[in-house]
Amino acid sequence: MKILVTGTAGFIGNALALKLLARGDEVIGIDNLNDYYDVNLKKARLARTTAHPKFTDVRVSLEDRDAIEAVFAQHQPQRVVNLAAQAGVRYSIDNPRVYVESNVVGFLNILEGCRHHGVEHLVYASTSSVYGANTNMPFSVHHNVDHPVSLYAATKKANELMAHTYSHLYGLPTTGLRFFTVYGPWGRPDMALFKFTKNILEGKPIDVYNHGQHKRDFTYIDDIVEGVMRTLDKVAAPNSDWNGQAPDSASSRAPYRLYNIGNNQPVELMHYIEVIERCLGKKAEMNMLPLQQGDVPATYADIGALMQDVGFKPDTPIELGIERFVQWYREYYQA
Repeated sequence: MKILVTGTAGFIGNALALKLLARGDEVIGIDNLNDYYDVNLKKARLARTTAHPKFTDVRVSLEDRDAIEAVFAQHQPQRVVNLAAQAGVRYSIDNPRVYVESNVVGFLNILEGCRHHGVEHLVYASTSSVYGANTNMPFSVHHNVDHPVSLYAATKKANELMAHTYSHLYGLPTTGLRFFTVYGPWGRPDMALFKFTKNILEGKPIDVYNHGQHKRDFTYIDDIVEGVMRTLDKVAAPNSDWNGQAPDSASSRAPYRLYNIGNNQPVELMHYIEVIERCLGKKAEMNMLPLQQGDVPATYADIGALMQDVGFKPDTPIELGIERFVQWYREYYQA
């Protein structure tokens, strides 16, 4: 197929593009290489795909309406995976406008491109952050998510609502994927595993929030990519049993679906740090700090819908995932 992937210099987008190319798909990759974090890391990721004869590298921003329309008009993709976004819970507190421009305006431009150019299926990244103040564990796609605790989460919830509107009005099949704490080689420098590894190796203290009481459903990058590809291949369809008297938030009479992609095994942050220490052969010095504004103490994915519909369950243990990350980090940074 010809597949448009946004965010192909990003952590998940680049890993996905490589897998799609490996199975024979043609990939149109969009990225603007912004400086939210190390641009050289983004360029190094992108270098893994740009040499491939079936990869087209397009440098535009999602919020550039005319440029996005031109990409759709020129390349006529059959399917679209939207992974480009302004990420990060904490950054959204200080930089709210960036999130609306990229995650809301940019997503509208993607929806319009899909609508006007006959795209067969749009798959887009949502986040476990949408569960917000909900403490009913494990988090289910059938739960209410009307109480976000960060603007980042609010923009991702907005994406889900916008996608449903386009599925309803125009029959555009859309599938939203709520990712749970993705980690692994080529990861983002603003995430815990990257920061912890860097500081421990450099003999610097690490900041441990919520006094180490966090629990996270850490999900390895290869499992995320497998989940994206399986849902991309299964075009969202209307739920014939959907009932407006008792509406299911994860499906619709329109061709609309939501799934969690998580490891389904929450890990205590202190155990996560212990595994990093073992892989590095070095102990961490810790600054124990309170829960940060906009953060939640725990995440835990119910993946029943994903298993039922596409037959997939993420299962990479953190011991293996962290070991692979540390090996990559030492090689990439010669640390």
